[in-house]
Amino acid sequence: MAEWGGAAESDLKAAGAEALPDGRSGVRLRGWHIESSRRPILGSLALQEWEEKLGTSHLPEMVFGESSLYLLHEDSGIKLHFNAFDALKGWKQESLPPVEVPAAATWKSRSKPFQQVILDYDYTFTTPYCGSEAIEPNTEKAILEDGCCSLCWEDSDQRIDLAALSSKEPILFFDEVVLYEDELADSGVSLLTVKVRVMPSCWFLLFRFWLRIDGVLMRLRDTRVYCPFVSDHKSMPAILRESCWREATIQSLSAEGFPSDSAAYGDPNLIGQRLPVITHKTQRLKVSRSITGG
Repeated sequence: MAEWGGAAESDLKAAGAEALPDGRSGVRLRGWHIESSRRPILGSLALQEWEEKLGTSHLPEMVFGESSLYLLHEDSGIKLHFNAFDALKGWKQESLPPVEVPAAATWKSRSKPFQQVILDYDYTFTTPYCGSEAIEPNTEKAILEDGCCSLCWEDSDQRIDLAALSSKEPILFFDEVVLYEDELADSGVSLLTVKVRVMPSCWFLLFRFWLRIDGVLMRLRDTRVYCPFVSDHKSMPAILRESCWREATIQSLSAEGFPSDSAAYGDPNLIGQRLPVITHKTQRLKVSRSITGG
């Protein structure tokens, strides 16, 4: 897990930014408060509470339930938030069928080794979750003056300019937060992470679910979110989100001439482009106002 990174004081000052006080991990810049939090894995009591709330007796081996990333636009109250609980709610709702793997029954029989195990749930913890969004209820800002507001994502023809993100701008803040992880009894990995990068001109994040079942399947669900800063930070932010899901069996990759050895697929950054696209969409965040009559 990468250590969070803060910029030199001179870079922060030149960009009009400030690091968060009291040893907190984050930065304030152009009307945005961006903060990450990395905490230890949940203990047994907390896991039991989560199981009750989620209606399940199955959770990943390592749940970093108090770790998170949030980005708050202080003048509008718009808040984007990434956390393990909402991600697992998405897993529970999507409820994919379990991947058929002969050894999988033994993976999940560790607690009751002498009982037959019926895999009737998605033990990979695959989630459709792309993040949470809300308007902070205590924010008394302009977008709330006309009545109740809500946030929604609408389809867009725009694309995030990834090439522009490769410019030589100083990185004012960077962090990577692990939300949950399961090693599938040393037979692969199920991993949910979020990375954020803040530059003088914008912020950008990558929210990623990565699954590798050795010798069987790879699944990559990436969500990229981008927001350029504007000169008037009191205006509504333009937030763009791209979601891309990829998936392939090891057998299908081998048939195309790629290695069949799972050791060749340790880094999703290197093999992601080999996986065929299942779905792709680009959306913009929209504020909807609903005015109630008196």
